[in-house]
Amino acid sequence: MKDLMNRIHPLKVITPVVVTDNTAQVGTIIDRQGYSSLTYLIVTGTLADADATFTVLLEEGDQANLSDAAPVDDAFLLGTEALASFNFADDAETRKLGYVGGKRYTRLTITPSGNTGNAPIAAIAVLGSAALVPTPNPPV
Repeated sequence: MKDLMNRIHPLKVITPVVVTDNTAQVGTIIDRQGYSSLTYLIVTGTLADADATFTVLLEEGDQANLSDAAPVDDAFLLGTEALASFNFADDAETRKLGYVGGKRYTRLTITPSGNTGNAPIAAIAVLGSAALVPTPNPPV
């Protein structure tokens, strides 16, 4: 079957925001229960600052509040945090980062550096390989 919609569950991680300084954009904690795959998608708008960089970090843990958060080992990533990161020249682009680790909870953070202009960014998590299908629509 060619149905992807009923087999995935997209969730907001970073609501579309215009970042104007170097404040880290800490994403929503994602709970993988009921899903065996997870990919984060990041989208940029027009990045106004001529020397800004944006570093991506993915953390994992077993506690719902991620009080035990630790950076994800590269062995549990599909792609790399470096490839998911971006800079001032990456206007209107997308990035992706997959997680194949065994922890239940993850959190994506995007940290700007050298940013003094407007930098629109957003991120979502796409949970896949659902234990129960169809997945809820609209997603909750």
